[in-house]
Amino acid sequence: MTEPITVLLADDQSLMRLGFAMVLKGEPDIAVVGEAADGREAVAQVAALRPDVVLMDVRMPGMDGIEATRRVVQQSPETKVIVLTTFDLDEYAFGALRAGASGFLLKDVKPDELVAAIKSVAAGDAAVSPRVTRRMLDLFAGRLPSDTVRVEPVGDPVAALTPRERDVFTAVAEGLTNAEIAAKLVVSETTVKTHVGNILAKLSLRDRVHVVVWAYENGLITPGEGSTPLV
Repeated sequence: MTEPITVLLADDQSLMRLGFAMVLKGEPDIAVVGEAADGREAVAQVAALRPDVVLMDVRMPGMDGIEATRRVVQQSPETKVIVLTTFDLDEYAFGALRAGASGFLLKDVKPDELVAAIKSVAAGDAAVSPRVTRRMLDLFAGRLPSDTVRVEPVGDPVAALTPRERDVFTAVAEGLTNAEIAAKLVVSETTVKTHVGNILAKLSLRDRVHVVVWAYENGLITPGEGSTPLV
């Protein structure tokens, strides 16, 4: 039998933690292994429990979800973080994506969407599309803390990629889906998935969302360039 996906709940509101725990309790392949009431406690709990996924409230007193996410990703890279926010376009949520989160969810997310997001990030994908990330980048990149401002790259950041992988990398950074990339490059979706997997491995990126963030931070895309509507 496959081991369940282990989840840590981090939110300063006990009722929110209780609500998420009740939703996940009915999932046979997901197990809530711990809770935390603030970012500092979340980091400590991750170190002790090594959960597969953390549901992290982005706005908490003391250590917020951005700093907690940064520390979790550094100390426990195998643990994936989904940040929780009240607003669908929240600069704190985007800051957490740049800190290493694999996605964000609204706190009023439907139960089936919550479960799907947890399973998605546990499998190595993301819980928010690159297209949404591009839109968030366009809106908030100029207002993020100074420690997340992009720097000019040294040399060719994508030198390790083949010409075709560069094409796919650019398309992902623009926010295109696998189907859209396949149509644009006239290849199969399976081929696109293979290229995306190679890109993530070669550039040591966690998922498609981080391709977008990484491309911006390395000066390969800029706010407003090739941006796509939020859908």
